[in-house]
Amino acid sequence: MIAADLTAAAVLATIPAAAVAGVLGIGQLYAVAVALGIAKIVHSSASISYLPVLVEADLLQYANSRLGAASSVADSAGNTVGAALVGAVGAARSVLADVLSYLVSAFLVWRIRTPEPAAVPREGRGSLARDISEGLRYVARQPTVRTVIAALSTLSFGLAVMNTYWAYYLLTGLRMSPTAFGVMMGVGGAGSLAGALLAPRIASRIGIGPTIIIGFAVSPLAQMPLLLAGPGLTWQIALAAALAAQLFWATASGTSQRSLRQTLCEPRFQGRMQAASTTLTAGARPVAAAVAGALVLLLGVRGTLAVGAVLQTVPVVLLLLSPVRTLREMPSPLARTAVPPSREGAS
Repeated sequence: MIAADLTAAAVLATIPAAAVAGVLGIGQLYAVAVALGIAKIVHSSASISYLPVLVEADLLQYANSRLGAASSVADSAGNTVGAALVGAVGAARSVLADVLSYLVSAFLVWRIRTPEPAAVPREGRGSLARDISEGLRYVARQPTVRTVIAALSTLSFGLAVMNTYWAYYLLTGLRMSPTAFGVMMGVGGAGSLAGALLAPRIASRIGIGPTIIIGFAVSPLAQMPLLLAGPGLTWQIALAAALAAQLFWATASGTSQRSLRQTLCEPRFQGRMQAASTTLTAGARPVAAAVAGALVLLLGVRGTLAVGAVLQTVPVVLLLLSPVRTLREMPSPLARTAVPPSREGAS
């Protein structure tokens, strides 16, 4: 995590440096984007895998809830502060704030004093290919974990098809002003924050499985106002409410499914399980963007958005046919070894 933060800070620092020297070009920006993407994925996989080391299993849901709330606040505040910085000092110099944020993150991670378990000794010479293969085989043998990751990747694909033209459609097709668009995003951020804070309470009230499934099911339903909307304030209010509902349940579901995967996964496979999830989820997005580009030539923007919404129903079906449907309480960590794979998470 520290190495990923320092790498991100270093590559981002080249942007204002090159701008001051007058040599900043699009090639450098592409290279920085690739390096930054790798660093963020490594950090994300490591941080999610590290959480079960820091807190007890019965506190994972609450810990993920707090992390989700902090992330929602940071995302909303970051958008506002970033826009102000770009206006005040310019786009290139404003990146220095990002550099500082990664350095602060590295320092805070360095200050964690909880001892990390020693790595399990290997038998024979290890390799990256062997690690990847072992991780994929482990995920494939766990019905609940496997299904949740499959649902996440298919939802990510459907959302990415829509997101390729979502903002464009709102700003041009529905003639939403930039101010109204910003307000709508702020309302959505408030919904995300509420979902993160209330996730443990919701899961304890209706069950961990239903919380996860409802979060996935709300996503395609929340797209209906967008597909029916026209210009005007009334539709803008409806779209903001739909986005808030979508992000509320997405965050509540997200903290719940992440806690479930962390609980069921064996400690030595936490990193590889999360890496598999991140790879499939993030890897679906560029493919979906290309598909959206092809679809818009055939169906237009609204038709492409409709296809993206329909695709978001697929993960709901996957979850309803899986052991997640019957889960009411978070399984004991012992379930990952005591319950046969064919029955995992069934109670």
